[in-house]
Amino acid sequence: MKTLISTLSLLCIFTLSQPLSAQSKRVPASAGRLEFIEVEPNVKLHVTDLGEGQPIVLIHGWPLNDAMYEYQYQYFVQKGFRVIGISMRGFGKSDRPYGKYDFDVFSDDIKVVLDKLKINNAILGGFSMGGAVVIHYMAKYNGAHVGKLALFAAAAPSWKQREGFPYGATDEAAAGLIHTTRTNRQQLIEDFGKAFGASENAITPTMSQWLASINSDASPYATTQSIIALRDLDLRPVLSKINVPVAIFHGTKDKLCDFVFAEQLHKGLKNSYIVKFENSGHALFIEEMEKFNTELEKLAKK
Repeated sequence: MKTLISTLSLLCIFTLSQPLSAQSKRVPASAGRLEFIEVEPNVKLHVTDLGEGQPIVLIHGWPLNDAMYEYQYQYFVQKGFRVIGISMRGFGKSDRPYGKYDFDVFSDDIKVVLDKLKINNAILGGFSMGGAVVIHYMAKYNGAHVGKLALFAAAAPSWKQREGFPYGATDEAAAGLIHTTRTNRQQLIEDFGKAFGASENAITPTMSQWLASINSDASPYATTQSIIALRDLDLRPVLSKINVPVAIFHGTKDKLCDFVFAEQLHKGLKNSYIVKFENSGHALFIEEMEKFNTELEKLAKK
């Protein structure tokens, strides 16, 4: 009887140990990339990091997040690039702490991410407010980690009208927009969506709903604070500090950042060229998706 019990016990132990043994031998499916990167104590940014090869780093606009580049991720992974999207603090899945939301902070955060990922010779691209962010980053950090720059419908060199720059939002329009972020953000997102394309019907209802859902996911506080920071930002004095090749993508029918912004950037950036998107408003990355992706690939391969 004792022998029988001992035999059964051994069989049970052997049987129970099999899944554990098999599990311990499992080859990890993950490539080991970090989805969240700590940029300062208790603050982590969400990062989409896909593919292998030449790195392309993408910074979103206001009040979007890195999810806006869904169709760029798909394209560039297939084309043999490593494509990285960073959601700035306060947006998307990134942490949203109380504190500063300005262009020094955004630039510092990008620098930490690129340091930790050990990125070199990247193509750095920024859309709308993200265009202003990447210009500020390049000037502040002397182009660290970056070999080429791409500006997509950039809210730069100045989003607001100021002395010597009669383009962009008036003081009254900027104040009204900031007030609406505090009192009716949902209406702001709806109105923003209507003005996003070359016309109200240029973007399909499905795409519009997708973009609205991304916009709605932003921290209300970060939404307000970052647009205040953009209002106060004048990048004209720092354009001369940028020495890498720069591609300026801009829709000729952009109602949110007029095409004149692209022309002014081209004047100030000595090694730049403009790619016109004749059939696009502000949403050139989806309105002319194929052209957007192929022109960015051309820049990367130059």
